[in-house]
Amino acid sequence: MLSPVVTVSIFQKQPDPQAFSAGEVIFEEGQPGEHMYGILEGTVDILVNGKVVETIDTGEVFGVGVLVGVKNRTYTAIAKVDSKLAFVDEKRFLFAVQETPMFALKVMKSYSERLSRLQRMV
Repeated sequence: MLSPVVTVSIFQKQPDPQAFSAGEVIFEEGQPGEHMYGILEGTVDILVNGKVVETIDTGEVFGVGVLVGVKNRTYTAIAKVDSKLAFVDEKRFLFAVQETPMFALKVMKSYSERLSRLQRMV
């Protein structure tokens, strides 16, 4: 699988990274979405029904579901510390997958592991 360094380098190629302050909501459960995110710097809490179920760090990706057919966000993402995130829409995601096929495997693995953990909690 890709290392966080490789993942970060893929996301660093994306224009206009966004800064989020500690405690700032990135997106909320139930909202529609068009982007997945990669953490360039910082830490993000993943919440379901207001409860933190996972904390992810630099090099991780999240919000992938909306690029693979899920219409609305299935969890809330909040910056745990000041964080810098890059975002990728479907077009840029497909380009990144074409340039770095192993990236697609990392994203699928991350998505399936997160989904599995969330299903066990319900």
